[in-house]
Amino acid sequence: MTKKRENWIAVIGGLALVAFVYSIGLLPRFVPMVITAGLLGHSMWAFANASFRSPLAKRLRQILLPLIFGATVVLIWQIVVSEYNVSPAILPAPTAIAATFFASLDVLWGDFVQTIIKGGLSGYLLGCTAAVSVALLIDRSPFVARGLMPVANFLAALPIVGIAPIMVAWFGFGWESKAAVVVLMVFFPMFVNTMAGLQAADVMQKDLMRTYGASYAQTLLKLRLPAALPFIFNGLKICTTLALIGAIVAEYFGSPSYGMGFRISTEMGRLGLDMVWAEIVVAALAGSAFFGGMSLIEKAATFWHPSQRKQG
Repeated sequence: MTKKRENWIAVIGGLALVAFVYSIGLLPRFVPMVITAGLLGHSMWAFANASFRSPLAKRLRQILLPLIFGATVVLIWQIVVSEYNVSPAILPAPTAIAATFFASLDVLWGDFVQTIIKGGLSGYLLGCTAAVSVALLIDRSPFVARGLMPVANFLAALPIVGIAPIMVAWFGFGWESKAAVVVLMVFFPMFVNTMAGLQAADVMQKDLMRTYGASYAQTLLKLRLPAALPFIFNGLKICTTLALIGAIVAEYFGSPSYGMGFRISTEMGRLGLDMVWAEIVVAALAGSAFFGGMSLIEKAATFWHPSQRKQG
């Protein structure tokens, strides 16, 4: 019998033994949970380190492993909340969150459109476009670039709780003020990454372009912008998270009677934590999809870069 098969038999047998002992009441309730979590962790470790020859099997492992891990965490969460009668005002059960989620799809969709699409996405597009444009405009002036970079780094550290009330006072309670907050949050990180990327081309490569008599525009389009793409996409991926956070937090300082930030704030006051967690699920799904989509675009646009080459 192979060692791999022995490991799996040990895990399955251990789970069966824990279930039997727990069913006849010989162990405290928390002991089987700890043992089960340990055995599940061991099985996931074995699955992660198993050797597969088929590319399809390797791809399935990459997909299944995080799903299994997430399902295990949710299962343990459900067991702990159910077994110890945790109050829903402290931590609702996953089943209660799921029930609220599916019963409130229309409300969640309206909040999603208001916060993510109108406030987050519009601010993200405006802020990132403006940052790249400004970086390209001042790139020809090293003096301006050197003077602006420290200012950009300083402004990038401004706290959102100081920016959001000002934007709400300027642009009102609608989605426009949330988009303005997102623009300010994403502009400076995107600008700094773009400027760093434009300086990433090798000195010898720049000298070679000058030897060929290339103009500034030709050097920019054929050498410096391609070299800057990994930095630009890194900034775009960072800003996906910043845009989501900015749009939600900005609604705490004034919004219409809908929106994800408004709903979270209101439901927290009513101790409706199941709805709060449903909004968190929507935000997590939106953020993951946003980041994943940007990663796919990056892979297609920078397939030539070493970071995108497949390992092994």
